Amino acid sequence: MPFTPATTDQRFVLDHVTAIADLAQSERFAAASDDVVDAVLEGVGQLAEGEWAPLQRIGDTVGAKWTAEGVVMPEGFVQAYRDYVEGGWGTIGVPEEFGGQGLPFAIQTAVLETLGSANMGFALAPTLTVGAIEALAHHGSAEQQALYLPHLATGEWTGTMNLTEPQAGSDVGALRSTATPRGDGTFLIKGTKIYISFGDHDMAPNIVHLVLARTPGAPAGTKGISLFLVPKYRLNADGTPGDFNDVRVVSIEHKMGLHASPTCVLSFGDNDDCIGELIGGEFGGIRAMFTMMNNARLNVGLQGVQVAEGATQAAVAYALERVQSARAGGASRDSVRIVEHPDVRRMLMRMKAQTQAARALVYLAAAQVDRAALGEAGAQNRLEILTPLAKAHGTDIGCEVSSIGVQVFGGMGYIEETGAAQFFRDARITPIYEGTNGIQAADLVGRKLGLDNGAAFAALIGDMRAEAQDAGLIALIDACEEIGRGMMTLDADDKLAGSYPFLTMLSVATCGWLMERLGRATEGAEGDAAYLAMKKAATRFYVEQIVPEALGLKAAATAKADVLYSVEAEAFAA
Repeated sequence: MPFTPATTDQRFVLDHVTAIADLAQSERFAAASDDVVDAVLEGVGQLAEGEWAPLQRIGDTVGAKWTAEGVVMPEGFVQAYRDYVEGGWGTIGVPEEFGGQGLPFAIQTAVLETLGSANMGFALAPTLTVGAIEALAHHGSAEQQALYLPHLATGEWTGTMNLTEPQAGSDVGALRSTATPRGDGTFLIKGTKIYISFGDHDMAPNIVHLVLARTPGAPAGTKGISLFLVPKYRLNADGTPGDFNDVRVVSIEHKMGLHASPTCVLSFGDNDDCIGELIGGEFGGIRAMFTMMNNARLNVGLQGVQVAEGATQAAVAYALERVQSARAGGASRDSVRIVEHPDVRRMLMRMKAQTQAARALVYLAAAQVDRAALGEAGAQNRLEILTPLAKAHGTDIGCEVSSIGVQVFGGMGYIEETGAAQFFRDARITPIYEGTNGIQAADLVGRKLGLDNGAAFAALIGDMRAEAQDAGLIALIDACEEIGRGMMTLDADDKLAGSYPFLTMLSVATCGWLMERLGRATEGAEGDAAYLAMKKAATRFYVEQIVPEALGLKAAATAKADVLYSVEAEAFAA
């Protein structure tokens, strides 16, 4: 599959959505000068195009393999990961005091997008490490930070999140893993965790597992959960990996997609010799977990952008090459490239517009991470309300665009050898993990609409209305405000009944607002004429065709729960 880094659009969005130049005016992000940003985008693009993209196919067809010695990655992955580490790409957004470069999270987002667009399964390794860094940076002790963060920052060691158990999926409070005090401040960890992405591999000398578990006598439910740092290998006195820490890979899952990412079942303490350290205080696991989770949710939304970008590039390349006869009004014409067919153009334009809109949405959320770090008023609340939109809508778009990509290929898209199906298979997990998209919708209407007594939602609506110009977009913004305010007065079941359509409406309104802004920015802009023309066309397509679709969801967003509960549960089997 051909791959070209989306550097031009990334830079355009960084300039006009995240306002990266404004962030660079702060002392904290002063290093994010224009030349540095350009160098980062160009450099990671070279790594992605030259080393990561060529491994996309073998990652899918061969995949990670479980052996008695642990998980072995496909040929080429170890070297490509080593080059990622040696290039310093993991350090981009990590604060300097922890061994990073201290650049904005928005720049780190662009780096991860490029790597994931080239090879989404592979990019899960550094993506998860980012979450581990966030948890330790916010909740770890000074000693833990000094021992682990420099290695995690470079990517020399990788990190994982260990939440799910066979009986405890979205209901995290049902977990049974235990942590028994050893009397020296450490704990014996025992239990089984499932669905642990990159829970084991042969690309790094150590893996740092962050594990949720219960101490003796802990309260039931989420209140009794604590977080523990459990390395695969304990550290020697000099901080290097030493003795094995009784963390074993029981198996890896046989999955629909993401074959390059080993999804592991991990067993802790089979020999009662797994030692962990408490992070963030006893019973502070949920608070620390959400530090990881909120970061991960943005990065999963970004995965939607990644797979959409990859699928779009593949579909465009095929449509430009594939030649067949065309028919107009029943009469045959000369053979043409299928890109000349109106319906193919419709599909490609939709793929372009949806991908670019999702990128703008996720980058906007990433910028709020940076603005909140600078103490900007309202940024944290803006981040809170954008996070479920970025995660859910970003991944919905990844699934939609990758499915359209198969359609552009036609029958060849259904044939594995073309690679079009891989994007669709890889994308399908993203609406499920790190909190299903239904959970994101419930979070939006249950918690985020009411932030600061509704002021955060009102501020977002106000900002969109102040800039919006298209009548259809203004109507959608008005509908979102009306429905959102109404939802704040409903009982829980009625809120949830319309929560998912409402999330889509608000996401499309936000994307439409950003796409209009980007479209205006093309006026008089200098640069690649073909890119600017496509940007204007994609903006027009989004506002004229996708925004009205979202407005059509109003009836579903205002539906009450009695529609869903009008029959008994058993009737679904009828």
